[in-house]
Amino acid sequence: MGIFKAYDIRGLYPKELDATLARKIGSAFARLLGAKKLVIGRDMRTHSPELAAAVIEGARDAGADVVDIGLASTPMAYFAIGSIPSDGGLNVTASHNPGEYNGMKLCASGARPISAANGILDIERMCKEPLPAPVAKRGRLEQVDLLADYAQHVARFANLARDVSIAIDVANGMEAYTLPSILERVPKIKAHTLFMQLDGTFPNHEANPLKEENLDPVRELVEKTKSELGVSFDGDADRCCFVDETGRTVGNDLMTALLAREVLAKKPGVPIVYDLRSSWVVKEEIQRHGGVAIRDRVGHSFIKATMRAQGAVFGGELSGHFYFADNFVCDSGVIAMLSALNLISREKKPFSALVADLRRYHSTGEINFHVADKDKAIADLKARYKSGRQDELDGITVEFGDLGQPEWWWFNVRASNTEPLLRLNLEASNSALRDRRRDEIVALLGEPEH
Repeated sequence: MGIFKAYDIRGLYPKELDATLARKIGSAFARLLGAKKLVIGRDMRTHSPELAAAVIEGARDAGADVVDIGLASTPMAYFAIGSIPSDGGLNVTASHNPGEYNGMKLCASGARPISAANGILDIERMCKEPLPAPVAKRGRLEQVDLLADYAQHVARFANLARDVSIAIDVANGMEAYTLPSILERVPKIKAHTLFMQLDGTFPNHEANPLKEENLDPVRELVEKTKSELGVSFDGDADRCCFVDETGRTVGNDLMTALLAREVLAKKPGVPIVYDLRSSWVVKEEIQRHGGVAIRDRVGHSFIKATMRAQGAVFGGELSGHFYFADNFVCDSGVIAMLSALNLISREKKPFSALVADLRRYHSTGEINFHVADKDKAIADLKARYKSGRQDELDGITVEFGDLGQPEWWWFNVRASNTEPLLRLNLEASNSALRDRRRDEIVALLGEPEH
């Protein structure tokens, strides 16, 4: 797969992405948007300053003025693009990838995402052409420090009824830069933190909280500090994952259901978007609390577009992206953390007890397969399970039975947009049925990735 992907640009530095290509991307991005002004930020990777400088020069070559915000988490870049009058912007980051990677997440005005469907492939095509000569009047460069404004914006989401103790692992990523200013403004958060030194080589562990082993440090900190919950952020801080006070992982679909209750208590009847890999408990909880449950395909560009189209105020994905309409319809790990703290501060029960009733169904989690012919594998599944309710919103989803029946199960198999994999998610009304159907599908798809 090339570096121009479904949702962003990402590749090895300098083999796949270097300063020369970054300058071309900056120029192409400005020309794609017909931009008069762009906002550019960067993460803490060792090569991000060089790549960001090259993007800035490319954008200026094309005549765009640039607001350089310097170090920025991806949510901070979204805030900058959404709040500074501009034609769009990008953050130089490779998200949770290891330190030898870099990349870019791109937005149009109002922090609307640019994906393969609406611009990334055009930028790829433009980058294959020679770099145009700079325009007669190059764009100007302005440097702006937005950290205080961003921290103030995020702190407005905090509404804690009492002090809450939390363990936080920022994994040497960008939340290490933004979190101190946020915590200063929310004194009721009693935070115990890990790996708060910005380090783009990620010396302690991979900055991907979806991998269970990467949650071990925050589990240990929860136990050591007797915190009420723990949270671990990814490298660019747009995602996070939670553990309860016992150290048990709380799946992000369960967090979507839990935070949906919080949203619906304040705004009854509003739409909430969730991705189609999520447990059926999500739609059940949204409906039970008077909301409109909207199931969507995987990916931030789709979720954000659906939220805007449907007037949704909140959305959640199994991958740990949580979206807030009051945050420019963008994802933010730290706002999800504040939302969880708001909820816990008003409850008399521990976090594990708040989540306990959401663990009523039985899912496999995401299982990955290297499959040579993905299209054939999905077609075979479609034929094998033709007696179920099928849809192809994203890959193939097949449902047997309904909520409330003694036995039901469903599965989704979809091609990854970021890796050469097929991904299986399966859930059932009981664990025996889950295991039987999982084994059946694994036998069809081959040996899972470990």
